[in-house]
Parts: sequence; C-alpha cells; structure tokens
Amino acid sequence: MISGRPVEGEFASYAKSDIDYVIGDDAIAVLSEQGESVIALLESLDEESIRAHRYAPGKWTVKEVIGHLIDDERIFAYRALCVARGDTRPLPGFEENDYVAATDFESRPLATLIAEYRAVRAATLALFEPLNAEEWVRRGTVNGYEASVRGLAFHMAGHELHHLRTLRERYRI
Repeated sequence: MISGRPVEGEFASYAKSDIDYVIGDDAIAVLSEQGESVIALLESLDEESIRAHRYAPGKWTVKEVIGHLIDDERIFAYRALCVARGDTRPLPGFEENDYVAATDFESRPLATLIAEYRAVRAATLALFEPLNAEEWVRRGTVNGYEASVRGLAFHMAGHELHHLRTLRERYRI
C-alpha cells in the first residue's frame, strides 16, 4: 500500500522545509532507498578520519549525528505505531541534545553504529509495510501538533535528508 504524500496539517509545521526535499509519494520506497544510501555513505567513512570530527565547536561529531538519526527514527517510529493503532493519548516531545549528551556515541566503533542504523531502519520498514490506507492517514497528537502516520514517516525521511545535507556540506564527508 503506497502511503501517499502528506499535506500540511499532517506533520509539524517546522518540518515542512525538510519534507519538501523528499521526492515521491511512497514513504516505504523513500525510506528504503534512503536507508541504502545512508549505509553506503557510512560504510565509505574511515574510522580515523571521522574520530571526534565536528564542523564547528559545540556541534555534534559525525558519530553523534549518526546516533541522533537512530534515536530520532526510533522515537518517530514509536509515535507512528501509536497513531496507527489509534492511541489517542498525546505523545510527548524529546530534547535531542539531551539524548545525544546522555550517551557516548563517539566511543563506539563506526561498524556498530552502522549495524544499529540498519536494524532500526529494517524495523521501521517492517512497521510501515503492512499498513492499510486508513492507517496511513490516521491522526494523533505528537509533541503538541497533529500528525498522520504518513506525515510522521515523511518527517523521518525529511529529517534524515536534512542531516545528510549537513554531513556533506559542513562536515565534508
């Protein structure tokens, strides 16, 4: 089942500029293709060349960006699960900087971050693949805004594209 492209009101207004970068109307195809691209990029990196690499003081390291992508996808997938299943309780936000600061992504081998990214993406795709048309457009309250399941899926994809652009343009990888 193709998700269809979300329209304004199905995702956070702050995510629109990132979602605009997402091509197509099939969240599963987008996330699948993006996952392959991200893994190829990460596997091309050299552990030594990215060690503690930041594009500016106070910014995340490359490994922290990877860890953030993993954490963010888990949270958005959980939100999508709750909304798809009709849970009407408002879902809380999270502070991404606190999440990154609470663990030491930098001490982990790159290979383990790649493996975790791969596992999380596979779990996300497994969540989305069986959804029907009604579930894709089902809405709930997330971090104070209304979102559909497909809006959350496209938000995931757009957010990842945002960080990929940053890795390429600012981190020069």
